[in-house]
Amino acid sequence: MKGTVYKSTGSWYTVKAENGTFYECRIKGKFRIQGIKSTNPVSVGDHVKFDIETKGDDTIGVIKDIEERENYIVRKSVNLSKQTHIIASNVDIAFLLVTLNNPPTFTTFIDRFLVTAEAYHINSILLFNKIDTYSEEEYGEVKYLMHLYETIGYRCIEISAKTGLNIDEVKEVMTEKTSMFSGHSGVGKSTLVNAIEENLNLKTTKISESHSQGQHTTTFAEMFDLSFDARIIDTPGIKGFGVVDIDKEELANYFPEFFELKSGCKFNNCLHINEPKCAVKDALEDGKIAWSRYKSYLQILEGEEEHYRKDIYEK
Repeated sequence: MKGTVYKSTGSWYTVKAENGTFYECRIKGKFRIQGIKSTNPVSVGDHVKFDIETKGDDTIGVIKDIEERENYIVRKSVNLSKQTHIIASNVDIAFLLVTLNNPPTFTTFIDRFLVTAEAYHINSILLFNKIDTYSEEEYGEVKYLMHLYETIGYRCIEISAKTGLNIDEVKEVMTEKTSMFSGHSGVGKSTLVNAIEENLNLKTTKISESHSQGQHTTTFAEMFDLSFDARIIDTPGIKGFGVVDIDKEELANYFPEFFELKSGCKFNNCLHINEPKCAVKDALEDGKIAWSRYKSYLQILEGEEEHYRKDIYEK
């Protein structure tokens, strides 16, 4: 039988068969997926082949094969630096929820997310949430960020999960697709999902006032069918995405505005740091590339993993 993995709890996988029936499945033996050092061989979103086994009153499935993934998104595994943890696969759209404060989403975090999505060929959209809570000055900052990312080519939507602002627009984009919502804990993911589909009732978190970060409510990724022909993958409160196995020479390809210019650089293998006649550095000096994007590029290039929450502007 064929099906799609909807939930993974480490050793058990909930698979929805093509006929709509859900089966609890285990993996057959050891899985080795070529080219991926992963702590979890099967992830939510995987298309799998499985057999049904009946033991007494129990019917369980045994996953025997995984179809090739269109894409997947990873985070670094907590303990094993060299290994990665696949969060989800076969994702059509990755939404990133961005909040200016409470909790703050810094440009370095946004850029890391976008680079990862570019590298894994996932269409990404930025959702600027909590629009109803900002002062005029703060709203100006949101508009600046939206302009910055729209200029590069990313779609940005202002939303309020709380008041329902532009939720219909988000639902329209999601129809017939598998979407994933990411963002720091406390940005309003669960509130948004509950606004999109009331009956789901994902747990929401109150922001703890002491450090403006929500408490994590989910531990395992899970996919849900929605009433308007859409699927969402609810992901664990993810601190940062792993930018995995990207060669230094390739990194600029995942910054679309750099990629456009790199043919103008004197050297083919220009890293846009201190090489002469670099089209990217020229554009930076001319104000055609945002400094925040360039700083993110340098940070990823240097592998500064621990700076997810560090802002490039001292406030």
